[in-house]
Amino acid sequence: MSKHILIIEDNLDLAKLLEMHLADLGHRSTLVLDGINGLQAASESRFDLLILDIMLPGLDGLEICKRIRARDEYTPILMLTSKSSEIDRVLGLELGADDYVTKPFSIKELMARIKAILRRAENLGADKERSANEGTIQISGMRIDTQKRVVQIDDKPVELTAKEFDLLFYFAQHPGRVFSRTQLLDQVWGYGHDGYEHTVNSHINRLRAKIETDPANPRYILTVWGVGYKFNDELMV
Repeated sequence: MSKHILIIEDNLDLAKLLEMHLADLGHRSTLVLDGINGLQAASESRFDLLILDIMLPGLDGLEICKRIRARDEYTPILMLTSKSSEIDRVLGLELGADDYVTKPFSIKELMARIKAILRRAENLGADKERSANEGTIQISGMRIDTQKRVVQIDDKPVELTAKEFDLLFYFAQHPGRVFSRTQLLDQVWGYGHDGYEHTVNSHINRLRAKIETDPANPRYILTVWGVGYKFNDELMV
């Protein structure tokens, strides 16, 4: 199925190259060469994927990623970086990017990652559609509205980022099942995050701080020492 992809990249030659290879896959692209107009384009239209350079004139890719992830609507983001610093890649993931590729990169590898992100987004959309038909997920003290993407604890709304909601939603869909950090990265963040398991740790810590009465002694998201995490199935209504 053809997808509409927004490319925010200030190198016109590279942007045109990406557009050409995406067309070979059957997708159409919109090109924007600076950060300010890129954010505007992402805000005004619906895209199936954003390919986002970190170093951009006007507004950098990290800030664009942060603002997009502050919205309710989820759009997959693949970040491009010419920097070798690990901190930029980690920060991109922390802000909610689904994957990153460091320049110079292989077009073949980039296309494989794009295919993986789009495939995962379709699977996630199917999961959400099934849950939306059910309406809500009820847990002791917690209510997850799968259509509005709203979470309430003891009837009080909890403000979650898009990625925090996705993580909680995935856990709640599989109560009692133990997931390793690598599995959560693959299922919630997507493809290609080997070595960044601490991204899961930091998101779970922030999620616990929002949903747990005592984050040091959680009742919803439990740590399974030496393995990973699970959602407490004893709380399911």
